[in-house]
Amino acid sequence: MTIRSIVLGSGSYLPPKIVTNDDLSKIVETSDEWIVERTGIRHRHIADEGITTSDLAVEASIQALSNSSINARDIDMVIVATTTPDETFPSVASKVQARLGMEHGASFDLQAVCSGFVYGLSVADSLIRCGQARTVLLVGAETMSRVLDWNDRTTCVLFGDGAGAVVLRAAEGNGTNDDRGILDVKLYSDGRLHDLLYTDGGVSSTGSAGLVRMEGKEVFKHAVAKIAASMEAVLVSAGVSIEDIAWFVPHQANKRILDGTARKLKIKPERVISTIAEHGNTSAASVPLALDTAISDGRIKRGDLLLFEAMGAGFTWGAALVRW
Repeated sequence: MTIRSIVLGSGSYLPPKIVTNDDLSKIVETSDEWIVERTGIRHRHIADEGITTSDLAVEASIQALSNSSINARDIDMVIVATTTPDETFPSVASKVQARLGMEHGASFDLQAVCSGFVYGLSVADSLIRCGQARTVLLVGAETMSRVLDWNDRTTCVLFGDGAGAVVLRAAEGNGTNDDRGILDVKLYSDGRLHDLLYTDGGVSSTGSAGLVRMEGKEVFKHAVAKIAASMEAVLVSAGVSIEDIAWFVPHQANKRILDGTARKLKIKPERVISTIAEHGNTSAASVPLALDTAISDGRIKRGDLLLFEAMGAGFTWGAALVRW
């Protein structure tokens, strides 16, 4: 028998405040038509002042626990993927652990920017397989609005706030692709591409978080090729074909990137889970938010084979194959 990390359930949370493209046109020189044509985004959710990343993470976690039919005492590890923590330390995960009423287990944050959730799947799966944890709460949560330059129309229109979560648990499988759970994950990074997407600050450099800076055309040029290559790698490693995939659940960065990747791998448009129009780019939260959306509306069903991907600053990128 093989130990698999199965997904018991998911949850998500979006702050109630919605900022439309027309709202942004009153702040910077832009328009709804310009934003939709270049990104596919129509609106995004923005956390009110005083609402933190951990607030969003807790709400998504509570929903994920409920949908998994378990409670906090059943969780023995909390992992939060985020690039926008409440504080430099302690971790967002430790705050989630406390607010869920957990007096046991372990917690830590993981930072791989937009790839954080896919990286988190790999870390959680490894901990479960080696016996370090049996049940893991994995959260992707971001308040990207806190690191945006609201005078830069090339970046402030792209991002939003939100959180998504899944509960993973150890289960026995047969070691085949018919097993439920995480079947394979491939992770990559290339630090030489730092200058294409970064924040112009940090604790040890400026003493502040800094603001997002991006070379959009260069990011796009790398994105489709690297994302597609990671997806192909995980498919080859697992021994499955693109025709076996029921749903493609990508990082919601830009509709052009989603469409370009789907075309490159010959994925049918109707098999792509896209929430970019409603959520914008929520960084590490985007994959679990898209996942929970498609689970909630009934598109994703038990037994479906899912292909996740993400790419973020660093550059970091990767893909994961999961049987729901």
